[in-house]
Amino acid sequence: MQWSDEGIVLSSQAHGETSTIVEVLTREHGRHLGLVHGGRSKRLRPVLQTGNLVRAEWRARLSEHLGKYAVELLEAHAARVLDDRAALAGLNTLTALARLLPEREPHQPLYDVTKLVLEAFSEGEHWPALLVRWEFALLDELGFGLDLDECAATGTTEDLIYVSPKTGRAVSRGAGAPYADKLLALPAFLLPGNGGGASPSDRDVADGFALTSYFFEKNVWQPRNMTPPQVRERLVARLCG
Repeated sequence: MQWSDEGIVLSSQAHGETSTIVEVLTREHGRHLGLVHGGRSKRLRPVLQTGNLVRAEWRARLSEHLGKYAVELLEAHAARVLDDRAALAGLNTLTALARLLPEREPHQPLYDVTKLVLEAFSEGEHWPALLVRWEFALLDELGFGLDLDECAATGTTEDLIYVSPKTGRAVSRGAGAPYADKLLALPAFLLPGNGGGASPSDRDVADGFALTSYFFEKNVWQPRNMTPPQVRERLVARLCG
């Protein structure tokens, strides 16, 4: 068995004295592990940094085997954000959450969006909103997507400012007014077709992270008896505290 694909390094773990088991989110083959001989060497350690874009060639005798990787660096995203603690935390949050994806199952649209977010970490201060959008896309890929197209109560597509914590569906201002204290805020930048609107405020970003945090907790962390990645907890506190 052999294939070559583009991928994003999600994690690496020492194996033996010189090798590394590397987890790569590939475009065509999904989240895939493999052994890199000499992965702990001075030449390969910078290549295998979390968040880097690589060309990975995987080989194994049988498809179910761990297999071996040969990797080539394409984009050193990790090195570009080393001096920006917030962006580095954002990068590590993204890669930690991407490990929730089922192994060896391709998610090409999410992969393409992931590349864009990784590039944004070193290009300015707009990446927190992009990370929120990415978390929404991840929830969708995991089967827990939110329905924000219309009001759950009235069917209107206007003035959607809430999300029902029970159903994950949007609720309009009028329909949600009597239950506002029980609903979650829906920032406008997350509405379908609103990508070209005004730049989200800090409050919008905080509300976005509050939404994803709630539905990760409800649908992912609790059912799997998991705790959220600490790096994400610290990042959200830093950005929204």
